[in-house]
Amino acid sequence: MRKEDCFYLGKIVRKHSFKGEVVVKLDTDEPELYQNLESVFVALGNNLVPFFIEESLLQKGNQLRIRFEDVANEDDADAIIGSELYLPLEFLPKLKGNKFYFHEIIGFDIEDVNYGYVGVVKGVNDSSAQPLFEINSNGVDVFIPMIDNFIKKVDRENNKIIVETPEGLIDLYLNQ
Repeated sequence: MRKEDCFYLGKIVRKHSFKGEVVVKLDTDEPELYQNLESVFVALGNNLVPFFIEESLLQKGNQLRIRFEDVANEDDADAIIGSELYLPLEFLPKLKGNKFYFHEIIGFDIEDVNYGYVGVVKGVNDSSAQPLFEINSNGVDVFIPMIDNFIKKVDRENNKIIVETPEGLIDLYLNQ
């Protein structure tokens, strides 16, 4: 399994007992979706290694206590502390309406209600305070903030997102 085919689930943050149990801090708004998993992929070095779960228990919001097969003592647990957990993309819950996963919209067309066709989503910049659509418009980079009020429709059937941006925003990039 490759990281590109997976999503980040969380990180092993500490040991829970001398029997090898660990606590995972989940990176999700819905931790209950992940409390009965059979297995996860643990990032060890550059590899994703499958770990099978014997028992898990949700505790304190987004923390999941896990007992893995073959992790039977503190030394075994110490070896995986700080490791990231991943699941295959198909485990992500399906989103509806105007909600989407960033990886899902790569290649979608962006159309502005007032401007018309803008370009194709080539990525999402989420390193700023507000995530941005990174759009290729005939070789020119256009950045549109991912603000709920701007996103009018996510059309999954036609791989298109319809936005309504403030007047002049797209012109800043395309009419220089």
